[in-house]
Amino acid sequence: MTNDHDWETRVTALWERLDDHEPGDFRARVAALAAERPADDPAALFEQGAAHDSTGMPEEAVTFYRRALDLGLTGLRRRRAVIQLASSLRNLGRPDRSVELLTAERDLPADRLDADEQALSGAVDAFLALALADTGRDREAASLALGALAPLLPRYNRSLAYYARALLTAPDGS
Repeated sequence: MTNDHDWETRVTALWERLDDHEPGDFRARVAALAAERPADDPAALFEQGAAHDSTGMPEEAVTFYRRALDLGLTGLRRRRAVIQLASSLRNLGRPDRSVELLTAERDLPADRLDADEQALSGAVDAFLALALADTGRDREAASLALGALAPLLPRYNRSLAYYARALLTAPDGS
């Protein structure tokens, strides 16, 4: 068994070379790293889920993500797992479940998240906007996406934020 730092370093290095590997080879390499950990290690399960997700196998990814979360995955990996699980579910035709997961994630109090987890708030909003659009809630999706974009603009931040909120109350023109 290797120490955590060494394992994390090798996991990071492998992900940096994702595009250098065929999908099956990449999944096998991640599985080999995961096999160095206990079978119920949430981080190892998450990495396997992400490997399946990144190589076009969302159904398998969902199984790994759920198991990792059920076993108590924490921190940044937990937030990533929720985002990636929700995205996979949306891609598998379950956007309603994706909306539920991401809405709950978005509603977490900021003081429960560290800086790295908070840095993924825009990703939560972006994937929630996609899921909302897939459920026919286009105005909510546009509002969320524009609201997330507003602080990043060099100008018009206030105007765009106002218009994003207004999308939720203005008639939709239908």
